[in-house]
Amino acid sequence: MTDYLFENPDIKAIRTVAADLNGQARGKRIARRFAAKALVDGTRFPYSVMNLDIWGEDIENSPLVFEAGDPDGVLWPTERGFLPVPWLDTPTALLPIWMFHEDGRPYAGDPRQALARVVDRYTARGLTPVVATELEFYIIDDAGRELRVPPSPRSGKRRQQAEILALRQLDAWDNFLTALHDACEAMDIPADTTISEAGPGQFEINLMHSPDALKAADDAWLFKLMTRGMARSHGFAASFMAKPYPDYSGNGLHAHFSILDTEGRNIFDDGTAKGSDTLRHAIAGCLKAMPGSMLIFAPHASSYDRMVPGAHAPTGIAWAYENRTTALRVPASSGPARRIEHRVAGGDINPYLFLAAILGAALNGIEDAEDPPEPITGNAYSHDLAQLPTTWQAAIDAFEQSPEIARIFEPELITTFLATKRQELHYMAELSPQEQTDLYLDTV
Repeated sequence: MTDYLFENPDIKAIRTVAADLNGQARGKRIARRFAAKALVDGTRFPYSVMNLDIWGEDIENSPLVFEAGDPDGVLWPTERGFLPVPWLDTPTALLPIWMFHEDGRPYAGDPRQALARVVDRYTARGLTPVVATELEFYIIDDAGRELRVPPSPRSGKRRQQAEILALRQLDAWDNFLTALHDACEAMDIPADTTISEAGPGQFEINLMHSPDALKAADDAWLFKLMTRGMARSHGFAASFMAKPYPDYSGNGLHAHFSILDTEGRNIFDDGTAKGSDTLRHAIAGCLKAMPGSMLIFAPHASSYDRMVPGAHAPTGIAWAYENRTTALRVPASSGPARRIEHRVAGGDINPYLFLAAILGAALNGIEDAEDPPEPITGNAYSHDLAQLPTTWQAAIDAFEQSPEIARIFEPELITTFLATKRQELHYMAELSPQEQTDLYLDTV
């Protein structure tokens, strides 16, 4: 890793950074000449830093704080190594890190460690999940009290209209989108296709599939961090908030995944358009865990504004072939590309917890050899389906009571995540809708 610094002598500062339970970047700025210390000795944070609320405050009565003496964990660099920070003027290197105990054991309250635990379950069975993500976000002028699309750099006009797959929208923001893709290349984030989405100033960027679920989560987390930073450097905000505008489409984060065996064969493929029994077992596991996982798919107060029937966000628990109204979609594809698309989550999620939840649920189903209900046809919103939790409180309760969640996540993470969300729920009641928007806009 030190080669990066030798090859980039202009670097002046290092930022060691980890994702907390809300997906917030927590870290330190280190002078370049002391960078080796982070590699040799690690970086130290209090364990409680991984369990802060959305305001960055300690969780009241947390056993990690005063009761334990607020002790440190040790954070070591991930496999990613040093990365450039294209949105800062000062030449800076980012060093992603994750938390361990002093004796080398992974810290269970670290969301990246939670995903690693799920990946280890796959590895023990000789399986490898292959994951791709699709991230939606808005670019927003938030200088005034009302959110607006920024004026087009080409025309100077604000186009308050839907721009689904509009080349005009891509052309208008070409300089920003080019800078975004250049930053992705520099950070080894595999950004593929960009489209204009349904809302004004809304885009979707696809990140290519990876046989390394941890890297796929890293890519999504770093992409969100980088996009918000790049937007601010261009004079506006980028928001992954689930629904920044009440009258326009929300932001989703969809994941596509398949599973390979030790021979590199896709176990969802049996040579037919229907797919294998294992595909259906994975679907069954995902459906069964969906209510309990809702707190991960919709983790914030504003997340539930997106969960409205008929608004392109799934509200019922169902699956189908080639149907975007359902929570799980099996896209039309060649056999080796047979996969599941998970469509529930908002753009405001923590990618590590999100992928841990869906991959863990799929493996639960495979291990149990469960069968799902029959796939539906037509508009899912018109079917009489079991519904996902529609309020933050209901999602908190479902997460706490879910046996599926207990199979996927360590008890310490479940306890700390619940404490975080309960504290946020309590204090969020004191905020107006405008104050909530100000909080979440380019935080999540």
